Amino acid sequence: MSGLFAAAALIVLAWCAVFAVRALLPTEPVRSFLEAFPGDAPLPEGTTEGIPAFVSWTHFLNAFFLVLIVRSGLRVRFEKRSGGLWTSRRVRKRRMSLALWGHLVVDVLWLANGIVFVVLLFASGHWVRIVPTSWEVVPNALSALLQYVSLDWPAHNGWVHYNALQQLAYFAIVFLAAPIAAVTGWRLSAFWPARFEPVLTARLAKALHWPTMLFFVAFTVVHVGLVLATGALRNLNHIYGGQDAVNWVGFWVFAATVVLMAFGWHAMRRDDWIATLARRFGDVRLLNR
Repeated sequence: MSGLFAAAALIVLAWCAVFAVRALLPTEPVRSFLEAFPGDAPLPEGTTEGIPAFVSWTHFLNAFFLVLIVRSGLRVRFEKRSGGLWTSRRVRKRRMSLALWGHLVVDVLWLANGIVFVVLLFASGHWVRIVPTSWEVVPNALSALLQYVSLDWPAHNGWVHYNALQQLAYFAIVFLAAPIAAVTGWRLSAFWPARFEPVLTARLAKALHWPTMLFFVAFTVVHVGLVLATGALRNLNHIYGGQDAVNWVGFWVFAATVVLMAFGWHAMRRDDWIATLARRFGDVRLLNR
């Protein structure tokens, strides 16, 4: 009941924000601000248009692994009784639930994909699309935010450039939230070196890790919602179809990835499935629930 009340309160607050911003937009100071800063992210001259292939497949893997991370993370946080235990063969004291083991394995895969993405990002020069190169991105991001909240969304072609708010959001996800999630997750695992104990306390890591996961979820919900609401076929073609066109290619690729994500979500619920892989790296004991 409290959850429904909170959701209703958020909806009411959101609509209040929409009406408030729409009332401000016609005023002279706000109108002048929007004219001076239309919301674009300034890019260096000669920036190549388009979405490279590596962005498309790392984007899918990132989303896929993130779904598995969230599902296994929820199990770790709320599971009262584990369905199985994993024990290291080299360090017998290193023991954890199968849910936690699966969570850590997917974390490693997610990080490996992220490292590949960042390396290719800078090697290809595509980094200028998500790394701000001018302080003008700040007022432009505020302008884009006002336009989004007013529901008069900024018009831009994502195949050519992102708007300033998108650029800051993608930068925050890749270079701020992801490292925080990785370091705090490592700190909370059994693999954190004892000599680094004073560097980051477990209490601080717990205080950061869960909100960071919620930030990823909130970003994903808003991101997918806007992709679908601001020209779904064209937007999906940009990232999944490798083309700036309005057709169904990107949509069907996206639909196939959603099916894979749903399968992965189910797989992370099955201790017997996780155990099949976990036995290759340690001893596994399934428990009767």
